[in-house]
Amino acid sequence: MAFIKVRKDWEITENQVTPESFYLNRRRFLRNLVNVGVAGSILPSLTACGINTSSEIVVNELPSLDDFQANPLFNRNNLQLTQEYLATTYNNYYEFGGSKNIWENAQTLPTENWQVEVTGLVKKPQVYDLDDLQKKFPIEERIYRFRCVEAWAMVIPWLGFPMRLILEAVEPKPEAKFVKFSSYYNPQITKGPGFWANGYPWPYNESLRIEEMANDLAFFAVGMYGKLLPKQNGAPIRQVIPWKYGFKGAKSIVKIEFVASQPPTFWNTLVPAEYDFEANVNPTKPHPRWSQATERIVGSGSSFIWQTQATLPYNGYGEYVASLYK
Repeated sequence: MAFIKVRKDWEITENQVTPESFYLNRRRFLRNLVNVGVAGSILPSLTACGINTSSEIVVNELPSLDDFQANPLFNRNNLQLTQEYLATTYNNYYEFGGSKNIWENAQTLPTENWQVEVTGLVKKPQVYDLDDLQKKFPIEERIYRFRCVEAWAMVIPWLGFPMRLILEAVEPKPEAKFVKFSSYYNPQITKGPGFWANGYPWPYNESLRIEEMANDLAFFAVGMYGKLLPKQNGAPIRQVIPWKYGFKGAKSIVKIEFVASQPPTFWNTLVPAEYDFEANVNPTKPHPRWSQATERIVGSGSSFIWQTQATLPYNGYGEYVASLYK
């Protein structure tokens, strides 16, 4: 009897496969996490931004090693990866400018002696350095869809650990209902005096309900493509919440605080009519200035024509998270 494979609705077809040359040495991940980068956010509008199509780009010669496990639940062959040079040069990072070409600016971020404070309504507050995080929480690889609120999308192999492990380590108190994530910010290091986004509600803050953080999909990333996170992608540690729009993923996290009430978040504070707190990917709920019914898969080519496909509810992860919102 012939075997017929039925795809999950979040699996991607083989015609988006990335050439092997763009994804070599993916089994190497260095233990020393202190030489990587910092914070970021997301553009509020569909910006006409350039993209470098040269596959010869060397963005960061970041170290890597073989010390992580691929999680088979999230490493299905059908999820074809975005080319690494695109994922590391096409970035939103408002602290360093309003275009997508900010990766060079981001290299000035200091990451030595990085610490993450976990505080608030918890029984066991902690201060982790990056070596602590890697030793305490086993690093694994997960291949996730990434969906920007601007209606473009990627598929990225992240390295990190599920957020629920932090919950288990600090033991939130019963009155803790939300978790606030704060990104690094220093205007003298980013754009300095006269920074064009000085009127924005810095530092970048995001938040989840505690039940969302406890979901197994919620992830802290410390690497991608088998290497340490580049600074422009949110090094040394960032949130990855694959069923939500990308702006829900705070980059370069320095503080995690458990609180009783819903805290203000960056884009929901700045433009509340356009960016709601929940921010689940929803093709039937348009942004006030564009549709979310379709998305453009980031790709290269001389004509800059990207493949367009239908947006999936919860970015294709409904079977894991829809029950959170009933």
